[in-house]
Amino acid sequence: MKFFLLPTVVAVFVLIGIWIGFGFAAFITAVLLMILEVTLSFDNAVVNARVLANMDEKWQDRFFSWGILIAVFGTRLVLPILIVSASVVMSPWAVAKLAAFAPGEYAHLLEGARYAIYAFGGAFLMMVALKYFLDDAKTTHWLKSVEHHLSRWGHIEAIEIGIALTAIAGISFFVPTIAQATVLVSGLFGILLFIIIQGITSSFAVEAEGMQIARSGLSMFIYLEILDAAFSLDSVVGAFALTTSLPIIVAGLGIGAWFVRSITIFLVRRKTLDTLTYLEHGAHWAILGLALSMLAGLLWHVPEIIVGLVGLAFVLASYWSSLRHRKAHVTE
Repeated sequence: MKFFLLPTVVAVFVLIGIWIGFGFAAFITAVLLMILEVTLSFDNAVVNARVLANMDEKWQDRFFSWGILIAVFGTRLVLPILIVSASVVMSPWAVAKLAAFAPGEYAHLLEGARYAIYAFGGAFLMMVALKYFLDDAKTTHWLKSVEHHLSRWGHIEAIEIGIALTAIAGISFFVPTIAQATVLVSGLFGILLFIIIQGITSSFAVEAEGMQIARSGLSMFIYLEILDAAFSLDSVVGAFALTTSLPIIVAGLGIGAWFVRSITIFLVRRKTLDTLTYLEHGAHWAILGLALSMLAGLLWHVPEIIVGLVGLAFVLASYWSSLRHRKAHVTE
């Protein structure tokens, strides 16, 4: 419980402050946003834990400390402002003033930027999931009949890039004409960014000492922050369906993000993924589900609650399967 004590205490004080300052309705909204963030990002915590397990303790601590500030303020406050700024060709400062003093207009602009947001996030997360499943060296499978075939397809060079490019190109034909270029460019940028980060990380993975370790830690730190940003985009857009009050959104999503980081700490320190064999598999299926839902969101409205429940179902199912697997091997 020590991993969750501090965020719990802070959450209680922040939520009480919202109740006193904004009223009971705002308090309920903040709680719902916190639950939404944890539900949508629980699989993110599992993937983060696997990456962090390969980082030295110094970079783990930096992820837990600096990463909290980046997650709460950078990803959930600054990043949406920058995206809107680029989408409507307006200065970030002007967009920030709209967010603070005209949240309704800012929410409208953010909704207008959803083609760029969903295409980028969907493409990046799809690459994360496909890279995991389309791995010919992968020998442990949870959904065996499916994952076994996917790993065999990994023999085809760069197949995950081809699938992601095909998905983005295909969807671009069905979005409004005015948004087609935005979807293509944003999706390509998401795929390219994943390739760059993976290339940098892989290039340092072969090194073992000194500056190479520091650089490898930095590259994985950047990768984790980008991954967190891709996960958060859906919840940030969905938050404005509940409220246009920026303090409530930042409080609710920020507290949720802190709990997600605490879950990550718990998984790393307790080495949970070493004993729960299929949890990582379930997390990547959840990531694939989130990626597909974001791409589908370019065409239809996909309720955030459905996305969250699908991801949570995959994680819980893989957790249950992991317990059964562990029990069977202990019995043997």
